[in-house]
Amino acid sequence: MPERPIRLFGDPILTSATDPVDLTAPRTQDLVTDLLDTVKLPDRAGVAANQIGVGLAAFSYNIDGFVGYLLNPRLVKVWGEPEDMSEGCLSVPGLTYPRKRFPHAIAEGFTLEGELVEVEGEGLMAQALQHEIDHLEGVLYFQGLAPEHKKDALRAIRESEWFGAP
Repeated sequence: MPERPIRLFGDPILTSATDPVDLTAPRTQDLVTDLLDTVKLPDRAGVAANQIGVGLAAFSYNIDGFVGYLLNPRLVKVWGEPEDMSEGCLSVPGLTYPRKRFPHAIAEGFTLEGELVEVEGEGLMAQALQHEIDHLEGVLYFQGLAPEHKKDALRAIRESEWFGAP
């Protein structure tokens, strides 16, 4: 399958919680392939299924050449003092703001074979795990910005060429 286009903020699928993935459904393999093909493009750390128009709980990641996916993921542990990390989003293109995230995270989810796996990360991987699981809950990164940055982000979104475009 080819990479899929990214849905932009304003598309209702991005602010809706996703449904669980049926690991036995034939289309689940296609979803994983699409997520992996889409995240492998340059400058992509993660892609959630709803970002490609699929309302199911799945995401892919690509951190320092480590590419993978989780189905029906959940964040099981975060730790460390939350710190400002520069964060952007493919669904809110061209905008980057400091966003507080935990520096360490563990997420667990399933493989296509039904195996429960854990992905542990620090720094960018921890940030990506938190960011993608937020997506699956219908939360976009700018919603968690400090008030002064959130106000600026919302203004910048409204003024963006892509916002409100068909």
